[in-house]
Amino acid sequence: MEINGQSVSRETQERLELFIELFKKWNKTTNLVAPSTLTELWSRHVADSAQIFQLSPEPKRWVDLGSGGGFPGVITAIFLAELNDGWVDLVESNNKKAAFLRIALKETGARGAVHPVRIEKAPETIQRCDVISARALAELDLLFDYIHPWASRNPNLRAYLNKGRDYESEVQKARSRWQFDLVKHRSAIEADSVVLEISNLALKG
Repeated sequence: MEINGQSVSRETQERLELFIELFKKWNKTTNLVAPSTLTELWSRHVADSAQIFQLSPEPKRWVDLGSGGGFPGVITAIFLAELNDGWVDLVESNNKKAAFLRIALKETGARGAVHPVRIEKAPETIQRCDVISARALAELDLLFDYIHPWASRNPNLRAYLNKGRDYESEVQKARSRWQFDLVKHRSAIEADSVVLEISNLALKG
């Protein structure tokens, strides 16, 4: 099996398939994604999430903000299971979604833990990380507010943020308050979308 042109092991494929089955079952009672996107789970959600890990495939300590239905946090944790190293701390304040995430991690044997707290409070319990991911969560300026506590503790921290076609205006707005290095990775899924790789994040002044 290939995802975004990269081979995936049989074991990882089985974990992903199990996750999708759990997802479909839970989505009937808990609104994890819009029903209109259910028919595109693999292309719209799994593959889109997988490209985050594929940009940084070594074992690391991840924090996934606003994990929701597990994209990309659980997908990253499933890939790390094959490496038998690395970890994902999934931050999700909605208790129903957090319950789903816990079961998904347990059933698939993925490497992660769920923190049912508001994002602003997460740095109090998750002291350090190497990488941060977030998908369809907030504008860059607000995301940087969330990320900054970890960036101030780890100068080598990187963030991988899925963004749609209007990302340029978000980048310009964020530059009024923040200084940061930016690498734009074209999405393997949608022509107008990108994954923004952020490093050296700091408040201006």
